[in-house]
Amino acid sequence: MAAPEMAALLFLSTALLLRGSFVHSQGLQVGFYDSYCPDAEDIVRSTVEQYYDKDATIAPAVLRLHFHDCFVQGCDASVLISGASSERSAPQNFGLRGFEVIDDAKSQLEAVCPGVVSCADILALAARDAVDLTGGPSWSVPLGRRDGRISLASGAKALPSPADPVSVQRQKFADQGLSDHDLVTLVGAHTIGQTDCQFFSYRLFNFTATGNADPTISQAFLPQLRALCPPGGDPGRRVALDKDSPGAFDVGFFKNVRDGNAVLESDQRLWSDAATQGAVQKYAGNVRGLLGLRFAYEFPKAMVRMSSVAVKTGGQGEIRRRCSRIN
Repeated sequence: MAAPEMAALLFLSTALLLRGSFVHSQGLQVGFYDSYCPDAEDIVRSTVEQYYDKDATIAPAVLRLHFHDCFVQGCDASVLISGASSERSAPQNFGLRGFEVIDDAKSQLEAVCPGVVSCADILALAARDAVDLTGGPSWSVPLGRRDGRISLASGAKALPSPADPVSVQRQKFADQGLSDHDLVTLVGAHTIGQTDCQFFSYRLFNFTATGNADPTISQAFLPQLRALCPPGGDPGRRVALDKDSPGAFDVGFFKNVRDGNAVLESDQRLWSDAATQGAVQKYAGNVRGLLGLRFAYEFPKAMVRMSSVAVKTGGQGEIRRRCSRIN
């Protein structure tokens, strides 16, 4: 090869290396896979839609998966790893669903773009698509996450609990670099969520050993909850977190919190705490349409912030071949 050609090749190689370093040094970016796997987002979307068409409750399940992933050592798909002591085995992750959706999308992507798209990015995209399919907003997802190699059940203690007081919830969100406003906004995802009787039945009959129900539950709503979760009933029975429009991504959840109709104690406490009541009121409001649009504007921004928590990029982590185990 002639000297000029060698010099040109060396320049091109150096330029490509610098471009790659620049991309990763800047963290995540929208359209990250446009050149390497242009159909990536479409494949994830079609997979989520396929499962959603068969079972609409898969939408909140996938959204919850992403949330639980990001709160434990960042958004690195560590929650997807199988193992006796992995994150997904922790008590805090009891009832997590939707793993098959991510595995299916990953399998398809590996067939067309092997070793390119991370499980962490698939999870972030699937969460966005789940919200969109339930009538919520859509948004551009910054991509470029890499998958973590560590998954420990002990890390799940960072996750918010249904019985957490607001002060603890605020601290757990602050630990992830998220604000009080992010807390209220992201908890709004409960508008399409479900929970098990075991996570709130203590509120219904003998709250704090008083022999009575939690006084913050509205008297009109209490009989409905007691009928769904009677003493000696199935602790794993699923109950919608938004009693009025459980399948629609809207502001109904915030109206329920305001009116004493929240299912989880941690949700209801958002109304009684001065640090969070204002945001709940802002979203609940009185004019459903206008406030719905406001929530639809704020939620994507909060999701982008959450899905950027402690991400691994560049040479960190790996691109798993299978999401349930490290390479």
